[in-house]
Amino acid sequence: MKLPFKVDLSNKVVVITGAGGVICSTLAKAVGACGAKVALLDLNKEAAQKWADEIVAEGGIAKAYECNVLKKESIEKAHEAVLADFGGCDILLNGAGGNNPRATTDNEYFHPEDLDNMKTFFDLDQEGVEFVFNLNFIGSLLPTQVFAKDMIGKKGCSIINVSSMNAYTPLTKIPAYSGAKAAVSNFTQWLAVHFSHVGIRCNGIAPGFFSTAQNAKLLWNEDGTPTARTGKILAGTPMGRFGETEELIGATLFLMSEEASGFVDGVVIPIDGGFAAYSGV
Repeated sequence: MKLPFKVDLSNKVVVITGAGGVICSTLAKAVGACGAKVALLDLNKEAAQKWADEIVAEGGIAKAYECNVLKKESIEKAHEAVLADFGGCDILLNGAGGNNPRATTDNEYFHPEDLDNMKTFFDLDQEGVEFVFNLNFIGSLLPTQVFAKDMIGKKGCSIINVSSMNAYTPLTKIPAYSGAKAAVSNFTQWLAVHFSHVGIRCNGIAPGFFSTAQNAKLLWNEDGTPTARTGKILAGTPMGRFGETEELIGATLFLMSEEASGFVDGVVIPIDGGFAAYSGV
């Protein structure tokens, strides 16, 4: 993998949740290329295994583990396996997350006539909303409870949470996901303060718009043409394009490096092509 720059992560154990996904698998390969021992955790172990195999094939050290970030006993089981294979965690990347159609409205703006022909705010499924919130927030809290204990009393340890630009300004249609990511950003700040006296830094990245399997139905029609939502996104992004997952690597490696960001704590870095800076005029 071609990196924008390298940091020295040799002898570091980096644990990544959601590692079978597009974004976190890319970040896993990057930290593997920097010499880390990479533990790729995912509910779908086969998805994580594919990327672990690629890291090993490129000369790195990696292993995949099945893990449900909503079940503490599952996380603890994965933790025991990582301890046996690699040792204690030095860096935790909480990347598990996502949205769900049951927590998404069909309309951007409510109109009374929509009640009869589309899914409105009033039709959002409670279990769907709870699943989305839990996957993003509880799915970051529980792995931190389990893996951060390894970091106490060690030097150069940190936690990185994957938030979203939704956390700054909520997007239409996806209230649960937006609210959950706002919670992740707030939790990042809380953790930074809470662990500051034991030397564990906590920061985050906030990706803007990246075209992934998770949001494909919102961005692309079945025939591959862009949806109206895609047009609005690109019109509101000064750089006029979606981000590439590789463009998340630089900020992530910066935050992982004690030498580069040792006094950086409690920040969430937007990586959004200027979206947050643009007023629309």
